[in-house]
Amino acid sequence: MERTGLERPDFKAADEMFANAWRASLPELEARARRFAEGQRDRAEELLANTAIKALLFMRRSPQTITDPCGFLFVVLRHVFLDSVRRRGRDREVFDRNREVDGDSAGFAHDGLTALQKLELDQQLDRVVDAVARMSREQRRLFAYRFIDDLPYPVIAEKLHINQPLARKRVELLRNRLKLVMSRD
Repeated sequence: MERTGLERPDFKAADEMFANAWRASLPELEARARRFAEGQRDRAEELLANTAIKALLFMRRSPQTITDPCGFLFVVLRHVFLDSVRRRGRDREVFDRNREVDGDSAGFAHDGLTALQKLELDQQLDRVVDAVARMSREQRRLFAYRFIDDLPYPVIAEKLHINQPLARKRVELLRNRLKLVMSRD
């Protein structure tokens, strides 16, 4: 077959990175998704499916920026969950109770985010991933404890062998650093 230059790029390395991280993290991802979904199996499966799609697409786009694929999956799961919470809130606000229900999607003025909003969220996620990749190992570990593992401050302090006020201060500094990176663009 003659190559025309229109074939899809080689995603083998990114796909392997995703598959290995997914297999290694799946039990913990499932548990976290169930907790986010408050035990509702369908919602948890939807969160996992959306996480898999978004993570794979990102890994294919920028595999060189991923230093911790397993941790990255948890970041994506958290973002997918937050997006679903926001979407449900917007959907509840625009539901028209006086409208006749003709089909499955009747009653909603829109279907989630616009293409521009999705692009902006992807760009923000890219900037966060880049910022985390440039952090020191200790800062990445702190980021993972607080924002990926969602550990409380007493546990973080214990893991880092520091007192709780210092753990809070370090998280605050980390958060400020991320905000600075996000505000630059």
